[in-house]
Amino acid sequence: MTAAPHDHAGRPAPDPTLYRTPADAIAAPAETLAYVVGFDPAAQRPDALFTLDTDPSSPSYGRVLHRAELGTLGDELHHFGWNACSSALSHTGHHHPERRYLLLPGLRSSRIHVFDTAPDPVRPRPVKVVEAAELAAKAGYSRPHTLHCGPHGVYLSCLGGAGADGPGGVALLDHETFEVRRPWESERGPQHLAYDIWWHLTAGVAVTSEWGTPSMVENGVDPELLLARRYGHALHFWDLDTGRHLQRVDLGDRHQMVLELRPAHDPGHTWGFVGVVVDVEDLSASVWLWYRDGDRFAVRKVVTLPAEPADPALLPPVLRPFGAVPPLVTDINLSVDDRRLYVSAWGTGELIQYDVSDPHHPRRLGSVRLGGITGRHPHPSAPATGLTGGPQMVEVSRDGRRVYLTNSLYRAWDDQFYPDGIDPWLVKLDTDPDRGGLTVDPAFFPHGADFAGLRVHQTRLAGGDASSDSYCFR
Repeated sequence: MTAAPHDHAGRPAPDPTLYRTPADAIAAPAETLAYVVGFDPAAQRPDALFTLDTDPSSPSYGRVLHRAELGTLGDELHHFGWNACSSALSHTGHHHPERRYLLLPGLRSSRIHVFDTAPDPVRPRPVKVVEAAELAAKAGYSRPHTLHCGPHGVYLSCLGGAGADGPGGVALLDHETFEVRRPWESERGPQHLAYDIWWHLTAGVAVTSEWGTPSMVENGVDPELLLARRYGHALHFWDLDTGRHLQRVDLGDRHQMVLELRPAHDPGHTWGFVGVVVDVEDLSASVWLWYRDGDRFAVRKVVTLPAEPADPALLPPVLRPFGAVPPLVTDINLSVDDRRLYVSAWGTGELIQYDVSDPHHPRRLGSVRLGGITGRHPHPSAPATGLTGGPQMVEVSRDGRRVYLTNSLYRAWDDQFYPDGIDPWLVKLDTDPDRGGLTVDPAFFPHGADFAGLRVHQTRLAGGDASSDSYCFR
């Protein structure tokens, strides 16, 4: 791995994309590149990392600039992230922190692919593969899902155990070599199911959420498990330094699949939002707020999205008995200034923007419809063509002015809820951070053959974005 750049005195130059405060991140130059992962649902071709031009002044704006293929098959790239983020300015473990390497976990293969974005950020190059056997032997986990740079290493949430269905948990990787070091948990307590991990760094508290073990998710939603309320429905709070379980907070077993965690970016706050996929009693979806209540944490539901009635003939088999489309909140995102919350309703095809200046009382500001199980709402640049899939992974620029959406969730879920197939797309929305409201950018619409037919999932923005950075200073 190449040496870090140095200043005129020979000292390592600080990475300008690591920001001391959220305000510094918001004021920094806008992203000019985005990275998106794509996967082949048939596992017949390698998955890939795509680089896209996000500079409106560029002649290649909105186009795919490069495709870096993996050297393996069947990975199913899903979530991915940087080796370093702004929190690296206040913790040890990096000799010289740089937001440089992208770590791409394979949710099916349990491999972790490492790409170097230097010296050419348009053409990331593969530099390392951490094999599934290393993750299993050193941490006891499989099915890596979400990662963040943190105070003891790179934290990697995993859905499964090694050679077993569970429990899932968190593996620690070395900040610089990316070798698997150990499991993070020291006292697991009642936690068994895993999904996401985030934290309140200055409070020393980590938060994890719950989906299901590999056997519960890899073949799609199991109706029997869902109606039996067997999927995850709780949050867990931990001592970040020791990995010791502190508290389990149950949202109620009707609220199935507690997924994406979005804590406040302001390091002085100890609240955050989490999305819930479905309420088994009425097919609604919801967003919950967690917050400190004395020396404990509490939760409350702050957003409810009802199911939408539909002609059963228009529904996929899994939904026909219900005669309705569930919203299926599968991702949420919180702007860096902590004022705007974005909620993806993948089932109904809606991306909703809320004012959360008062996090206890979100206020709906606007929405757009794209795709959807029955709606197939089109993109404005192709009004005659219905979109497949729906708003799924949502990423927000640091200044809160741009929102990026992709449309695939997970191969098995895609096949259940969109059995006619999903044609990949990436959409950009514009918004005013003060007034709110959402407008689809007609000039930014890579889709279909632009992604070589691979389904696209998560997006990362060069220089950082709303869901990949945590801050230690105000």
